[in-house]
Formats: sequence, structure tokens, C-alpha cells
Amino acid sequence: MSVRLRELIRSVRQCKTAAEERNVIAKESAALRNAFQDQDITYRHRNVAKLMYIHMLGYPTHFGQMETLKLIAASGFAEKRMGYLGLMILLDERQEVLMLVTNSLKNDLNARNQYIVGLALCALGNICSAEMARDLTPELERLLQSSNSYIRKKAALCCIRVIQKVPESVEAFQDAAAKLLADRHHGVLLTGVTLMLEVCAVEPAAVEAYRRHVPSLCKVLRSLLMSGFAPEHDVSGITDPFLQIQVLRLLRVLGAGNASASDAMSDILAQVATNTEGTRNAGNAILYECVQTIMGIESSGGLRVLAINILGRFLANKDNNMRYVALNILARVVSVDLQAVQRHRSTVVDCVKDADVSIRRRALDLVYALVNEGNITALTKELLDYLKVADAEFKPDLTAKIAALVQRYAPDKRWHFDSLLQVMTQAGGNVKEEVWRAFIVLLTNAPELHAYAARSLFRALRDNLAHAELSLLATATWYIGEYGELLVRGGPLLDKEEPLSVSAAEVVGLLESLLNRPGLQPQCRNYTLTALMKLSTRFPDQANRIKALLAQHKGSAQLESQARAVEYGQIFQYGELRTQLLEHMPPLDAAAYARSAAAAGTLNSAPAALAPTNGNVVKDLLSLDDDDDATPGTAPASAGNAFMDDLLGGLDAPAAPPGPPAAAAAPLDLLSLLDDPAPVASTSGAASQQPLDLFGLGSAPAPAAAPASDPLANLSASFGAPAATSVPAFAPINVFNKDGVRIGFAFSKPPGQPATTDITATYTNFGAAPVTGFSLQAAVPKFMQLKLDPASGSTLAPMGAGNATQQLHVTNSMHGQKPLVMRLRIAYTLGTEAKLEQVEVKNFPAGL
Repeated sequence: MSVRLRELIRSVRQCKTAAEERNVIAKESAALRNAFQDQDITYRHRNVAKLMYIHMLGYPTHFGQMETLKLIAASGFAEKRMGYLGLMILLDERQEVLMLVTNSLKNDLNARNQYIVGLALCALGNICSAEMARDLTPELERLLQSSNSYIRKKAALCCIRVIQKVPESVEAFQDAAAKLLADRHHGVLLTGVTLMLEVCAVEPAAVEAYRRHVPSLCKVLRSLLMSGFAPEHDVSGITDPFLQIQVLRLLRVLGAGNASASDAMSDILAQVATNTEGTRNAGNAILYECVQTIMGIESSGGLRVLAINILGRFLANKDNNMRYVALNILARVVSVDLQAVQRHRSTVVDCVKDADVSIRRRALDLVYALVNEGNITALTKELLDYLKVADAEFKPDLTAKIAALVQRYAPDKRWHFDSLLQVMTQAGGNVKEEVWRAFIVLLTNAPELHAYAARSLFRALRDNLAHAELSLLATATWYIGEYGELLVRGGPLLDKEEPLSVSAAEVVGLLESLLNRPGLQPQCRNYTLTALMKLSTRFPDQANRIKALLAQHKGSAQLESQARAVEYGQIFQYGELRTQLLEHMPPLDAAAYARSAAAAGTLNSAPAALAPTNGNVVKDLLSLDDDDDATPGTAPASAGNAFMDDLLGGLDAPAAPPGPPAAAAAPLDLLSLLDDPAPVASTSGAASQQPLDLFGLGSAPAPAAAPASDPLANLSASFGAPAATSVPAFAPINVFNKDGVRIGFAFSKPPGQPATTDITATYTNFGAAPVTGFSLQAAVPKFMQLKLDPASGSTLAPMGAGNATQQLHVTNSMHGQKPLVMRLRIAYTLGTEAKLEQVEVKNFPAGL
């Protein structure tokens, strides 16, 4: 005979190796097989108990599954209890043998013994399959109306499983679940409210039917709140917090989007928020659900302020879990009541400095949402101070957020410049490329800052020469090369600026020291060579020294550095041509660049600083660019990565637009051209009227295109400006902004097709909850034709972490007579809530 269960457990625990344990289990399994074959009725329940223990250890027990069915069919309660326990542990709903127990379950559901009925309901609620649910639904309907509260409670829980398996059965339980609200037994109330929540989740139409029960729910909640001490329901001084939380969740579902239901529950929610003690975990759980309910219904402003004040108390709590959930909710409600959240701004900023990295990240997201034009200066100072001591793994996120905030909300250009320079000095390696590209473009459009910026960047490069990163090196070398003479000549000092006295030799010496820095990136070396070349015309007395420095790199192992040194050395032979080539570049046309970026599909990665300025240079580029974490990696190379090379005179810049056929037919070689400068004057009259720009941002007409293999083609592409185009450019527009979801349209027209408009729709989610199942449908009048390409994705990450795009092609047969109009139908799921919106777009730019 096999051993007792207790002895088996002791034997297993005494095993010192896995092999010993397998031997013990093998012997006991053999004994169990013999007992099952001998139909040992006396010890069957004990054998099944040992079988469950073996199963929990991970060994096969399929040979004894039928014994559990025999125990269920027995008449005694002890045998049935062991049988149902074995049924739930050894079997699951996918096994066909489970169908054999349906009849036993039906018999036990009709038993007179309430505990046998409870065993059957417990088993059915755990392993019920769809077929069993359909067969036993009538019994569950009857048991929901039982006079025994013990049975009603278990039947309600079992109905939740049935609804999940067979959603069409929800109608059978919808009214019965609401009747349980009249029960005085707390267990029945709790399961009844839980069943109503499940019904609402499966059948949205039930929400409207259940709204008439809001007064009953408020009465239940009030009785729990005002009742005296009851030992059987007391948890840390709170009366039945589990029931209170479930009632609050159901009220949130019933009050969402319904003003009358929300008004009916406002008083009780205010009582819960003010009368619940928050010193214990049970009370905090109720307050947490109460806050979520207040923010989820159509509540008044005063009630929302009360809820946000509760979250403020959570933020001051020492428990990290409390602070984390408070930050999560505040991030979701900041778009609902910004002013109320602003009152807790200092506490949120303190959370950015917390030791827990998860709290730091959530707090940083919230600070990002709280910043506006009024508090940008104070909050940025706090964040910059923390950037100095932030952990290395946290610096990339912090740097990206600070840069994005500075670009968007800077009060003036000088503050914008100072803040970004401080970011590049403290965390230069974490500054994204599009940030310092936009920084350079900002400076070209701010002539009043040229002298101040030159002095500040010279100081920053000199003080951080040994450990400066790419962002600071690239920006400083470009600017010193472009406006280095302002360092020597000086200029008006701005308010509170310290004077700086520098000679031409010191400026060149600083760049020479940079070239000699060990481990200098090839990209920075190329920028420095170009800057030295430009300084050769700014500082004529240093031209020979610069020429010698360039000559040292003619044998460089880096091909591009070698090419630059050779070509720049040849240019030294021609003074007049060199002066024209290296004159100051004109400011970049920010609006034109923004339109080209939008047409190329890089709208969200276009720098905000390129927007036209009217006193505030850092507003969103086209009122659509709130995705500050976007990177240009999604853009075509010609619109993204090649921009900085073009800006700084890269040899791999895009080829210049085609010129006249006669000019294109005669490709020129750089070295042969410089042997005889005469052809330059004859082949391009524009060259003598408008100086060519070495850094690729000039506005001069582009020269004739040359083959890609010709060195002049690469160099002239760096000199040339964007070619004029006859295709009109249209400003992008915002067409939808709700729940944190924003849709922007950017426009372009195919050449030679004025009636056709190509629209690039960009979808971005700036809320805290993820958006799934996003889809956009569009309709136009009969005189137009519309074609929609598939969207790049249907999921939008929260907090602007990513976006999706979609192409729309519209042909207006009455172009020039009737404007473009469109109706949009937008569907998406925000968290767990399905949304459906319609919007009519009439503000298309004129001329489309």
C-alpha cells in the first residue's frame, strides 16, 4: 500500500538530489497506478490528494484524472470536496474528459446541501468551458435568485466566468445582477457589483440601463462610509474597503460621458474624498479609486480640484508606490485641469530628483506636460541644475525633454541660446542631432546675437576642449568659422555679459588645439578644417598658418578630411575666388526649409526653432510638432542626415538642381578649373553677382549640375542654395486635437497636376494612455476624388513617443472654382475606452 500524503511530502523534502526525488515520485506513482487499478475506494480521496501534490511538483499525473471524476460522483461531501479540488488542479477546460463531469455538476448544482452547491459553483467558475457554460446557464439563473446568500454570492462569481466564455449569455444575467444591489449581505453586494462591471464591459448598451441604479449605488456607498464599527467588515478602521472600491469603479463606468448621472454621484464622491482616512493603505486605496472616478466622470471643477489635492498628498507620501500612482494619474489629468495640477509643480519637480528611477521618469513626463510660457524659466533652471548630478542612464531622457521644452517655450532668443548652450556643455553626448542643427539655424536668423554667440561659444569650447562632445564641437567650430572676426573686432556687450579680448592667433590656435585632440571624431575634424578655411579670409594675417594646418591633413587616413585639405589648398591659389566662396552665408529661410521638410514627410522631426519668429522663436514649427522625442531617423537621407553635412560644407551634400542643358553638358573638374579662373566668370554670371557660400545655406542660384564623380559637383552642392521651384508651398494645418490625439495635414502638389493634392497625415498621441486601433476614414464632395493609402501603423505610443503617417490623394475637378473640403471619421481606443469622432475640415490653405 502507498504511504500517506504527509509521509510522501517528508520523503520528497529529505531528497538531496533531483535523482533521489525522481526515484521517490516514480515509486509512489507506481503504487498509485496499482491502487487505481484495484479500485481502492477506501483510500481513493487520499490517493488523489497525493496525485495533486505530484502534479504540483511538475510530474505527469494523467493516469489518475478519471479518479477525480469518480470522487465527484460520490455521495459524501469529503469525497466531492477532494474530487472538485482535483478537477480544478489536474484538468483544464481544453481537455475532452472534462465533458464527462457536466452531468455531475448539474446534479450538484441542484443539491440540497449548500456546501455541495458551493463546490460545484467554485469548480464551474474556475474551469468552465463554453459548452459547459451554455449547458448550465439555466441553473445559474435560478441560483442567482436563491434565498441563500452563500449560494447567491458564489453564483454571481460563476456568472462572470460564463459571460467571459459565452458573451451572448449576458442578457440572461443583466437584470439579475442589478437585483443583487438590494441585498444586505456584503459578500453578495460585492459579487453583484463585480458582475455588473463585467456586464458593462461585455455589453456597452447595459451601461445606459444600469444608470438608473446610480442612487442605489450611492446609498450603498454612503452606508459604508457612515456605518459604525463592524468587526466582520473592518480593515484597518475602514468598513469593507473592497466593496467601496468596486462601487466606485462601477460609478466611474456609469458616470462617464453622462452629466445627469455624474451630478447624482457628486455629493457622495465628495464625502468619500473628505471623510476617508488616508493614513492606512486601505484608505489610500479608496482615495485612489475615488480620484479616478472623479476624473473619469463629468465632474465639476471644484470636485476635480479636490481630487488633485488628494494626489498632491500622495506625492508627499514616503511610500514610492503611492507617489508613482499619483504621478500616473496626474499625467492623465493634466490635460483636463492644468491649473489645479500646477499648484503641485514644486512637489513634482522634487520627484524628478528621486532615487527611484521609475518615479524620476514619470515625474519628468509630468513636468514636460506642465511647462508653459509662464513657468518655462523656473522649471528649466531646476532641470538644468539636476542635469549636472543626474545618473548617466537618466541623462538621455532628461536632456531630450529639456531641449524640447527650450525649443518650444523659450521667451526670447538669448535665453534660448543660453539654455541650449548649457545643455550641450553639461550633456553634449546626449543632445540629438536635430537639436543642434536647429540651434545653428536659430543663430543665423538672430543677427543681434552674432557677437554674443561667438564670444559664448568660444568660451565654452576653450573651457571644455578636452571633453566636449559632438554637439558643442560642431556648433562652436561652425560658428567660430563663420563669425570669428567678431571675436577680434568685438561688438556691443549684452546685459550682464563679461567682456572678452581675443586675438586672431588665439582663435586659430584654439581650432589647432582641437585638431590635435586625441580621439577627435572625423566629423568634427572635417568641420574644423572648413572653419579654418573660412577664417583664412576673416584673418588675412593668419592665412599662411591656416594653409600650413590644412596641408598637414593632405595625407589623412580619413578620405573626406584628405579631400577637403587638398581642395581647400588649391583654392588658396586664387584670392578673389576664395573671397567670394568664403563670404558670410545668408540666413536660412526657415519657412522654406519647414515646407520642404513637411513635403518630405519629416514634419514631426523638423526643428521647432526653424519656425518664423515674431518675438517667440520657439513656438511649434507648424503647430503640429509636439513630438519632441522624434528623431530624423525616419526621414529620407536627403532631408535629414544630409542636412548637417550640407550646412557645414560636406562633400556628400545632395547634388545641385539641374541647370540649362548647355551647362549640364560640360562637366567641370575642380583642379582644371582652378588652373584657369577665366571659365568661371564665363560659365556662371551669377557667380560674379552673388557670392557662393561654402556652407550650403546661401541663397545664390545653384550652378549647373555635374556628374556625382566630379569633385566640383560635391563642392558646389555645398556652396549652392535651394533652387527656386514653381510649385507653390502650403502651410500645414491641424485638423484634430482631442484626448491627446493630434492629426496634422501637410500638403504638396505633383508637378504639372494643379488639381491634385497629396496630403501627408501625421497622427501623434500626446496623452499618457496608449492609443490602439487607430483608423481614419475620409469623405469628399462628389466633384472630388479621394484615394487613401494604408497607414504606417494603428498604435500610437503615449507622450508623443512616436507617430503614424498616412497618405491621402485628392483630385478636385473644380480646382480654382470650389475650395477643398473634407469630412473625417476617426476611431481609436484610448486605454480601454473606444472613441469615435467626426470632424469637418474647411480650413485648407487657399490654392489647393
